[in-house]
Amino acid sequence: MAEAFSKATTIFTSKPPPMLTFVLLLVLCILGFYTLHYPRPAESLSNPETALRYRQIFLSSATNHTLASYLRALTLHPHLAGTKASLDTANYVLSNFKEMGLETRTAEYTALLSYPVQSSLSAHFSDGKVVDLPLAELTESANVVRPYHAYSPSGSAHAKAVFVNHGTDEDYFALRKLGVNVSGCVVIARKGGLPRGVVVRKAEAHGALAVLLYAEGDKFRKGFERGTVMSGVGDPLSPGWAGVDGGERLDLEDSEVLKRFPRIPSMPLSAEAAETILGSLGGAQSPPEWSTGVGGVGPGPTMLNFTYQGEKRVVTIHNVFAVIRGLEEPDRYVLLGNHRDAWTYGAVDPNSGTAALLDIARRYALLMRLRWKPRRTIFLCSWDAEEFGMIGSTEWVEQNLVNLGSKAVAYLNVDCAVQGPGFFVGATPQLDNLILEVTKKVKDPDSEPATVYEKWVASNAGINIQRLGGVDSDFAPFVQHAGVPSVDIYYGRDFPVYHTAFDSYSWMTNYGDPLFRRHVAVAGIWGLLALHLADDSIIPFNYLSYAEQLQAYKDALSKVLNGGVSLYPLTTSIQELASAAKEAEAEAKILRQQETTGDSVVLKKRALNDRLMLAERGFLDADGLQGRQWFKHLIYGPPSDYESKLVFFPGVADAISRSSRMSRKEGQAAIQHEIWRAARAIERAARALKGELT
Repeated sequence: MAEAFSKATTIFTSKPPPMLTFVLLLVLCILGFYTLHYPRPAESLSNPETALRYRQIFLSSATNHTLASYLRALTLHPHLAGTKASLDTANYVLSNFKEMGLETRTAEYTALLSYPVQSSLSAHFSDGKVVDLPLAELTESANVVRPYHAYSPSGSAHAKAVFVNHGTDEDYFALRKLGVNVSGCVVIARKGGLPRGVVVRKAEAHGALAVLLYAEGDKFRKGFERGTVMSGVGDPLSPGWAGVDGGERLDLEDSEVLKRFPRIPSMPLSAEAAETILGSLGGAQSPPEWSTGVGGVGPGPTMLNFTYQGEKRVVTIHNVFAVIRGLEEPDRYVLLGNHRDAWTYGAVDPNSGTAALLDIARRYALLMRLRWKPRRTIFLCSWDAEEFGMIGSTEWVEQNLVNLGSKAVAYLNVDCAVQGPGFFVGATPQLDNLILEVTKKVKDPDSEPATVYEKWVASNAGINIQRLGGVDSDFAPFVQHAGVPSVDIYYGRDFPVYHTAFDSYSWMTNYGDPLFRRHVAVAGIWGLLALHLADDSIIPFNYLSYAEQLQAYKDALSKVLNGGVSLYPLTTSIQELASAAKEAEAEAKILRQQETTGDSVVLKKRALNDRLMLAERGFLDADGLQGRQWFKHLIYGPPSDYESKLVFFPGVADAISRSSRMSRKEGQAAIQHEIWRAARAIERAARALKGELT
């Protein structure tokens, strides 16, 4: 026994044989290979506690410093779409996605963009004095594009100056009452209410030769607000289809292209230069309701000598994506998007959002290293050429329209993530409840330890979720063309350096968000919304909110109409949607309580989720809005008359505007037809939510 023990001891304490050493090393190498290339499987998210743990990790992994470093890198140089600097910024986003270990892809399109060549403006005063007015900010960088309006035609004018306030129909009516005629003049307008392209077109319709547009403000009065004056969205040479290399393109002189652009030149003007001109005008006194401090409105006696020369070029634009594949429903997509291009440095617009997108990607990559995989696929989208008319996102939506229509759960947009204090959000109504719940989980950046929700409720405006009928960011093609439920999130509004050379990292650190806490809050809300939409077993949509919102719209519409038109079709269709929404909520409640994960339960959840996802598509109409067929959504879309009091039912709003030019009978018939169209759209959404054939 002792001898045996001695031999055993010898075996285990002496140097192992070479063959045994080789075998042990081989086993270790194999294990190491499989550990690196075949990591532990992702954790199932069917356990609510697991999903909650990942959401808590996501929120706790935010850092102000990381967001600040992303923004600093993004804003080192101006990066106007179609330039080398813009491509460098695209590569910066792409390289960060790759370094995080994320799957990446790019999508390139050719698009018609517009750039300035030369401009000048001089004021000729009644005393004989001539002053050359500056048309650019004084900056350290020669790479900042000179102030201009994209797609403005080249042209010149030597004419009297006239002030038209905001340039609305009401303002022109007030001028006519004063005996002021703007025909043959250079119009000066101040920003407020109307898109700049609409201001130019209204001036054109009244016979003006050119338009100078300025934004008011106490600070940064030397800034010039750049922007586009093109109507509609997307590349003007490929309206309704993607501008892929080698694809169909309209000729630049095609009537469909030319109608997108104004026919008179326009330019941005600084508030300082505008005051110099306005202070010299004579003529009738401005109406007191304008509250401008301006004396006379002109025309003249001051004459303006204005010249603008621009060029349109077909360039390549670049969309960049990171993709996180879903584990259980890889063919269902949750998309987060932000545009990357900027008129100048873009610290607020849009790269506060780009920094937040990169930080969300970083945090998602961290979760993946901790064995998280989303139930559904997540796309992180970095769009190009938004400033010219949502071109990058629109081309991509047009190219992927069928797949988005059948597979996209939601699109979550952030443009200017941080403009200043105060939380703002817009959404299609089925997302209202989710937004409220998520804001209860994120700390308010200006009132800790209160949550964003608590601060929001306590504010003067209270809970106010705006809707997405405008065309002012990349949610437009998703909602208004593809019918994808969407959200738009931002902190602050109406910041004073909008589209100027002063929208810099310095402005952000001094005024917008010195400690980057608001950036953290936006990224937290944005990323947490996506986690719920990607991970919850039942998509967290509530169409009861939609039905309630539609009922409010119907009630508001009844106050606008003067009789002769029936709203009964809307009443019955909204009731049908409310009934379907109640049934869907009851079904969702039962399925959420199902603890089993058998095939039967999985199929039931999948079927309900498809109905929840597809119901929004019911609001689309194949014929689109009259005269603007690209806009398909009959609940949310821009009215043809931007002075319309209705911000919903755009087809009805258009019919009301047109009715003033028709006989009473024809006008009422046109309005009634659009009410029927809207009612049928609501019925389609209700039937999609029920999931049954008639």
